[in-house]
Amino acid sequence: MVTALRQYAGTFGSGIEWKLGFVVLVYLDLVLTLVAIQLGFNEVNPLMVRFLSRPEELIIIKVVLPPIIAWLVPARLLAPSLAFMLLVAGWNGAMLLASV
Repeated sequence: MVTALRQYAGTFGSGIEWKLGFVVLVYLDLVLTLVAIQLGFNEVNPLMVRFLSRPEELIIIKVVLPPIIAWLVPARLLAPSLAFMLLVAGWNGAMLLASV
């Protein structure tokens, strides 16, 4: 497994658009979530509720971990996560816009 991780880490430049897209969408989701919380919305994801009450865990999970995942995972394997994060960010954005 360690050998496989080293092999994937060496391919960071391959599929950089997918990897950067993944990281940007995770960060966008975090920003939209924090804005929604400030506007009085409730978080529906029970894991995120826990992380919102523990800022150090939130930073590790939503800020530090995504670039590490993008570094280690081949770009083609990020496609399902990209699609999911695009849906989540789109939903969050739509709900925020609808509340204005």
